Amino acid sequence: MAKSDIEIAREATPDAIEVIAERAGIPADSLYRYGPYKGKVDSEWLAQQKTRSDSKLVLVTAINPTPAGEGKTTTTVGLGDALRRIGKSVHICLREPSLGPCFGVKGGAAGGGYAQVIPMEDINLHFTGDFHAIGAAHNLLSAMVDNHIYWGNELGIDTRRIAWRRVVDMNDRALRKIVGSLGGIANGFSREDGFDIVVASEVMAIFCLSRDLTDLRTRLGKVVVGYTRDKTPITAEQVQAPGAMTVLLRDALAPNLVQTLEGTPAFIHGGPFANIAHGCNSVVATSASRKLAEYTVTEAGFGADLGAEKFFNIKCRKAELSPDAVVVVATVRALKSHGGVALKELGKEDPQAVERGVTNLERHLENLQKFGVPAVVAINKFSGDSQAELDVISERCAALGAKAVLCSHWADGGAGTEALAKQVVEVVESGTASFKPLYDDSLSLWEKVETVAREIYRADGVDAPAAVRKQFDELQADYGNFPVCMAKTQYSFSSDPSLKGAPSGHRLTVREVRLSAGAGFIVVVCGEIMTMPGLPREPAANKIHLDDQGLVQGLF
Repeated sequence: MAKSDIEIAREATPDAIEVIAERAGIPADSLYRYGPYKGKVDSEWLAQQKTRSDSKLVLVTAINPTPAGEGKTTTTVGLGDALRRIGKSVHICLREPSLGPCFGVKGGAAGGGYAQVIPMEDINLHFTGDFHAIGAAHNLLSAMVDNHIYWGNELGIDTRRIAWRRVVDMNDRALRKIVGSLGGIANGFSREDGFDIVVASEVMAIFCLSRDLTDLRTRLGKVVVGYTRDKTPITAEQVQAPGAMTVLLRDALAPNLVQTLEGTPAFIHGGPFANIAHGCNSVVATSASRKLAEYTVTEAGFGADLGAEKFFNIKCRKAELSPDAVVVVATVRALKSHGGVALKELGKEDPQAVERGVTNLERHLENLQKFGVPAVVAINKFSGDSQAELDVISERCAALGAKAVLCSHWADGGAGTEALAKQVVEVVESGTASFKPLYDDSLSLWEKVETVAREIYRADGVDAPAAVRKQFDELQADYGNFPVCMAKTQYSFSSDPSLKGAPSGHRLTVREVRLSAGAGFIVVVCGEIMTMPGLPREPAANKIHLDDQGLVQGLF
């Protein structure tokens, strides 16, 4: 029987975090230790490295996934290890895992098999406390808004138009819509409220897009918490919250440093969801890595229609990044799913289903060409994949002029991804990248949504209720230069999760629009996407426990 991820992680002999810091070019006195294998890097020291030249930047993205994911994080880890094996100075940059999916369906997000970041248990659970700090900062603002209203409401906030919900880092559908302040006049004014998951918080997005503490403080002050009766926006600055929020986030903003199983330095920092936020790790961590290594390998959540699109149109735009290559992760099982095979039947050999479903991969490759970044396909091999199925992918990629590389990093670590690493280096050193965002800032907000819908989702058009269209018109005057952050299902190019493959001719339905003034983008909620997920009938939490030796079991 194959060893579980947690068993493999426990058998590793990690280097002390001081050794990893030295390997990453970080002096010992600029490392804050969180035990023997975790650390944070001093922000002031990092600021002094800004004059260094930037490393090559490689993005790892994927096709539209199955519920279990297709190994994007695992591939990022494997590629980083493989680049180091072939003599490159490399760091990887990942998001921190949320407790929601960890205890829900997907499990943790520290990689898997022999392509993991460690300490796996710590990273998947509380890590260095960053998410707790983000949740506390967010909820402090919520408390200060309600407190302002309780003590006279000098700003005239309309309690029917409060836009700032609360957050918790857990999947809990019961909290999606609530009524708060019950129990009499001593408890405030009763009103409708609700919770989002921490990774959907605007504070999380601000945290991940801020360049430093000053930028963070400025962005927090711009958060719009609600409106007056005449629809005048009220900001966090007006309720005097950003100073205290920044204090809560001060230590968290320093990037976290850990390692892979093979000792490659890894920055893991921030973690916005990709289907309801922008899905990329922090600008602080990415920028730090680019000053300290020859190659930086990072990832963006879910399929390229979500994570990569937002990485290019939001993170690269805001942080002035220019990627050198992109790796698209594909699996036989996901392509069979896009070819019409039910999830419970994905283990059966079916080259014809792969042939039908590979259109999903082709669509992603076509879309990525629009950003001017050359792509390589990483076929994440599973033990049950047949040669006939794998051949279909390679042949179809070759027909498109894309190189497809078979990878076995889950079973073999960096050694199983060396061919991918060599191909990535070849692409990067060819200098063919000519990055450009999909749309200009000058387009209207609605035109930006239409551009993403048409060019990435291949929709015939965009539909929205009259009230939502009116919101777009109202936001255009003050925020028209913002990019749009599309919140939709990760399972399809469309807003319908059941529409597999490479659909076209559909229409994108916009249900809601949210202003993220501090983050600097407009969230466009499509279809039935939820900003507070729920647990499945049998959540992963059912099997997570401590054994007689006090060790965590069931975590994956």
